[in-house]
Amino acid sequence: MGTYNTIITEIEDGIMTLTINRPDKMNSFTREMMSEMMAAFDESDADDSVKAVIVTGAGDRAFCAGADLSGGGKTFDYAAHGEARDPNSPIREDGSVDFNHPATRDGGGQLVLRIFNSKKPVIGAINGASVGVGTTMQLPMDVRLASTKARFGFVFAKRGIAPDGACSWFLPKIVGISKALEWCFSGKVFGAEEAKDAGLVRSIHEPEDLMPAARALAKEMTAESAPVSVSLTRQMLWLMLGADHPMEAHKFDSQVIWSRGGSADAKEGVTSFLEKRAPDYPCKVSERPHFSPWMDERPYGEK
Repeated sequence: MGTYNTIITEIEDGIMTLTINRPDKMNSFTREMMSEMMAAFDESDADDSVKAVIVTGAGDRAFCAGADLSGGGKTFDYAAHGEARDPNSPIREDGSVDFNHPATRDGGGQLVLRIFNSKKPVIGAINGASVGVGTTMQLPMDVRLASTKARFGFVFAKRGIAPDGACSWFLPKIVGISKALEWCFSGKVFGAEEAKDAGLVRSIHEPEDLMPAARALAKEMTAESAPVSVSLTRQMLWLMLGADHPMEAHKFDSQVIWSRGGSADAKEGVTSFLEKRAPDYPCKVSERPHFSPWMDERPYGEK
């Protein structure tokens, strides 16, 4: 596993635990953290021993308390510090902005898209406060479990900005447009019960029970299923949320089913069932075939 400054990664029993690790700063988000979390998902995708990923925060106060605001009033003034990040400024000579330039991209959105493209199931174990990007980064996770200490807030309007992390695509799909707008307009911070009632989280647990519950769920979702089938199913269901017509899903499904039906995994799945034994699937996620022009696509030629 890689060595990181802002996160910790551990693999045990086929589960990678990614812990956001700035507890003295309430695990607040930085660009370094963005890059390190994306690198950790690259590692999990490439490691066939990893069946699922759990994301949580260090300590008992926060999952991720949003962006690090130590930069003061210019924290979100990307034009003011854009050149420090990229020597090729996105600001043209006439003062207009080239929004196709990589330096204009929302950092939280880059992380969200990387989690969206994960080849392994992703579970959020929300152990404490999560606001701003700390909440939007949870949205592409497949399941979210919350501690009784968890708090959530889409506080962007209260900071004079707007939602990040492709929240406008994810949040209404998860909780419905009215609840999404209510939370984003008000910027209120709310507890785990309201999050569960709206469908943002699956279940609520005492702090000491949160990680055991997340690990049990990860094992339940992956223990007897073919890893490549799980990986493709994740992509199929997420990608088709944005399809214009069920025919798009039918065409995509047909490609995947055709390929999977002739695979060694399908033969093993049927044979092990008939022989009443545990399956031993031979196909590897790291060698997973690609069926869709959208799969694993990263804008701007990002590596």
